[in-house]
Amino acid sequence: MNSRTDPMPNFTSAALPGHEPPSFPAPGPSHRIRETARHYAPALALYGALKLLGFCTFMYLLHSAGDYRTKHPRFGGGAHAWDVLGTWDGWWYQQIALHGYHPELVPVPGATGLITLEGNSAAFFPLYPALMRLTSEITGLGPYGAGLVVSVVASFVAAMGIFAVAELLGGSRAGLAAAGLWAVWPGSGVEWAVYSDSLYVALAAWACYAVLTRRWLTAGLLTCAAGLNRPTAAALIAALAVAAVSALRHRRDGVLRPLAAMALAPLGLLGYLAWVGHRMGDYGGYFKLQAGAWAHEFDYGRQTLDVLTSVPVGHFDYLFAFPFEDVIGVGTVLLAAALIPLLIRLRPPVVLVVHTVLTIALVLSSQQIFGNVSRYLLPAFPLFIPLAMALRRLSLPLQCTLLGIAALASGSYAGYALFELGVP
Repeated sequence: MNSRTDPMPNFTSAALPGHEPPSFPAPGPSHRIRETARHYAPALALYGALKLLGFCTFMYLLHSAGDYRTKHPRFGGGAHAWDVLGTWDGWWYQQIALHGYHPELVPVPGATGLITLEGNSAAFFPLYPALMRLTSEITGLGPYGAGLVVSVVASFVAAMGIFAVAELLGGSRAGLAAAGLWAVWPGSGVEWAVYSDSLYVALAAWACYAVLTRRWLTAGLLTCAAGLNRPTAAALIAALAVAAVSALRHRRDGVLRPLAAMALAPLGLLGYLAWVGHRMGDYGGYFKLQAGAWAHEFDYGRQTLDVLTSVPVGHFDYLFAFPFEDVIGVGTVLLAAALIPLLIRLRPPVVLVVHTVLTIALVLSSQQIFGNVSRYLLPAFPLFIPLAMALRRLSLPLQCTLLGIAALASGSYAGYALFELGVP
């Protein structure tokens, strides 16, 4: 006897003569909302619990060390520990939310070194401060409080997107682990701060998910929005273009929708760069400002190589050296290098591979404060997937225990090291 169990035929009343299938009302919006909430609730709960644990540890370390009390309010200081969350780049975002932009190229009199131009708000992309201003007008909060609201909400949206992408590839347990890793990854201290990183990762994750589920117009619009948030959206734009060309070649989704997505995707990034250049009277003005005011420029990886060959032997005589932060940055780069082949081995969709590899390449090929690499690589969230695949094999209590330990530690390596021992 054949031991295989054959599937039972699907007999319904519609298959019988003279019977009409019963009609049921289509699920309403409230039903869909409940189903969506039920689906994402475990990932959101895990992310929130881990992030809160790391955040509280970060605040405790700030309070116990007390160094922020002696620092300038713009540069890692303040009257309270939580004021640190709105310093450094956060100060610039608050100024934009309050006063708008003032794009200009103003030489520093007599300057001959790296910094030859005065910094101004045009270096910071507009979507995040625009949402800060909108949130402030709706809620009555000041720019600091509005920035935190936008960042925290965006961080949960990002957790949902990362869960959704990982779930497609490895099931719900892998998605849950990936959402947890988003909470504890190096650089995650900026997720709940007045920084644009959470918003960008949310847009990038859902843009990738839209490509994976062949929602081309949605992917194009999200990528366009990402281009209004961070310049590294260039990697996302290229990834969408490669995926769209692949779809066109295989004739999967027609012609119009992939082409429309490709046309929409770069509009945000190119539009902002063109607007800044027009206001400055120099269409390369954004890049001149970055190089002359912040010493950030494409250098084909020379500074990265300098750091990677200096830190392991205890030398910190390179540009923008912050020893503790840089050690974490080197560890993050090595971790990314180890995870890339593991990601490729899983044969994920091309959009994830291109987005990840180009994001890493753009970050490591630029001259900048190297310690910020741990933050700049947050958008390379597909790197979470190989680790999530491994973690899903563990029991849920053990998985949560390991991630909880990482969350405790993240208060130091992902929060305190960035804001107090370095420059985020």
